[in-house]
Amino acid sequence: MLTARGDEPDRVAGLDAGADDYMAKPFSTKEMLARIRAVLRRRAPEQGEGTLAVGGLTLDAATHRVSFQDKPLKLGPTEFKLLHYLMSHAERVHSRGQLLDKVWGDHVFIEERTVDVHVKRLREALGAAGIMVETVRGAGYRFTAQPAAAAAPSAQA
Repeated sequence: MLTARGDEPDRVAGLDAGADDYMAKPFSTKEMLARIRAVLRRRAPEQGEGTLAVGGLTLDAATHRVSFQDKPLKLGPTEFKLLHYLMSHAERVHSRGQLLDKVWGDHVFIEERTVDVHVKRLREALGAAGIMVETVRGAGYRFTAQPAAAAAPSAQA
């Protein structure tokens, strides 16, 4: 919040109203830019290093490599981030809004249906491992090592 009102009650009211920061005039442009960078760092999507392995699917965050049953897979950058988040939080259901906040960052304003497009691309890129990304009807998406399609006996058998 940039304002001419710099008294303590005004600053408290501004921050309580939801402002991430409060600057009163006169202010330095360099300080303002530094504060903006600090807010953006706090709101950046989650990033992590290390290797994740679930049900034959392996993701190496440090090298940006993904493989299924020791065969390398090619993923786009957004699909990689989406898979990384889902594998890091396996067996939990995530709404489209949660995925947008955690993968794209909560400072990005895009349609929630964009998540559906990237989940579809992720499943296609994963091939046979794509069934590990489940749609939970009315709730969102879940990454699981025991897909329902594989666990349930076939209806045609």
